[in-house]
Amino acid sequence: MAPAPRPPSKRFDLKLRAAPAWTTRVHVGVGLFPALAADLAARPLADRYFVVGDRRVSSLHGERLSRALKRSGIRADRVTFSHGEASKTRATKRRIEDRLLALGAGRDSAILALGGGVSGDLAGFVAATWQRGIPLVHLPTTLLAMVDASIGGKTAVNLPQGKNLVGAIHQPHAVYADISTLKTLPDATYRDGIAEIVKGGVIADAGLFRWLEANAKGLLARRRAVVVEAVERGVRVKARVVRRDERETGRRAILNFGHTIGHALESVSGYRLSHGRAVAIGMAVEARLAVDHGSLSESDARRVVDLLETFGLPSNVPAGLTSARIIRATHRDKKARSGSARYALPVALGRMLPGSQVTVVIPDSAVRGALKACRSRRTRPLF
Repeated sequence: MAPAPRPPSKRFDLKLRAAPAWTTRVHVGVGLFPALAADLAARPLADRYFVVGDRRVSSLHGERLSRALKRSGIRADRVTFSHGEASKTRATKRRIEDRLLALGAGRDSAILALGGGVSGDLAGFVAATWQRGIPLVHLPTTLLAMVDASIGGKTAVNLPQGKNLVGAIHQPHAVYADISTLKTLPDATYRDGIAEIVKGGVIADAGLFRWLEANAKGLLARRRAVVVEAVERGVRVKARVVRRDERETGRRAILNFGHTIGHALESVSGYRLSHGRAVAIGMAVEARLAVDHGSLSESDARRVVDLLETFGLPSNVPAGLTSARIIRATHRDKKARSGSARYALPVALGRMLPGSQVTVVIPDSAVRGALKACRSRRTRPLF
C-alpha cells in the first residue's frame, strides 16, 4: 500500500542579526552608592528604579542607598523578601513581580539588585522576564556575590529537586562592588566568597592562586587594599571565561569546578550548608577525582586543600550526608546528560582541559571513592 501523500508545505529561513556586543562596567571600591547615583543621574537607564533585596540587607544598607539616590533626584522604591537560600524560589519571584505590578513598574523601569547571591539571582531573573526584560544593575554586598554571582549574567531560582534549574541569562548594565558593605558580614559568610576566588585561581590563574597563598592573612583580616585586589582579580578571571562563552555552550563550564559536588551537598543538606562551604568541599572532592582520573598531580591537589583550610574553609564531606544521596543529587545537576553527572576537572593549578569539551563523565563508583576519601571525621556539625 502506497504511503499517503504529504500535505503541501513551504519552508524558509528567517535570518536575524546577531545580538550586539555587550559591556558591563564593573566598579570596585569604597563608598560607591553616591557614584552609582551620580552615574544614573548623568546616564539614566530608566524613568523609575526598584531596589530589590532581602530584608536583612535592606535594613543594613537600604537607607544609605536610598539617600544617595534621592540626593541625585532619582526615585526608587524598595521591594524586599525574606533572607536566605530558602527564598530563592518561584513563589518568591512571583511575590516580587506582584509587588512590582502594584507599584506600577513598566518597561520604563530598571532593577537595582542589592545583596548577596540570592538577591542577585532573584532580582536578575525578575529583570530578565519583567515586560520581557528591563535593565539591571548589581549592588553586591557579599564577597561571594562580588566575585561570582554578579558577574556573567546568570540568574535563576531553585526547585526542590536541585539548584538553579529555572533561570535565564540577563547581563547587568553595571556592577558596583562597594567593599565597605563587607564590614557587616559574619566571618563565615565572608569566607564563602574566598572559596570562589580560590576556584578562580585553580581553573584559570595560577598567579592568583599563588597570590592567595601569599596574602591569606591580609585577606582574612579584611585589609582594604588586599580585599580590593582580591575582588578585582577574581572578577577578571570570571570575566575572561564568560567573554569566551556567555551561554555556557562549552568553555564556561570550567567555572563549575567544585560545583557538581557542591550543589549536591547544598541540596541534600536542605541548604543548611552554605554555598561557599559546599563549593569548598566540592573542590576538595573534585580535586581528588582529578587525581584519581590521572589529570591532576597529588601535590597540586594537596595545595588546593591546604589553601582552603588556611582560609578556614571545610574540605571534608559532613558525616551526616550519605554518599548515595549526594550521588543521586549529582544526577539532577544542570550539566548532567542522560542521567550521568559531568565534572570540570583541573589538569594543573590554573589550567583545565583544553578545548570546548571541558567536562567529563565520572563513574559513580569513582565518585563514591572520592567522597569516602574526603569523608569528615569531625563531630562538630558544619551547618
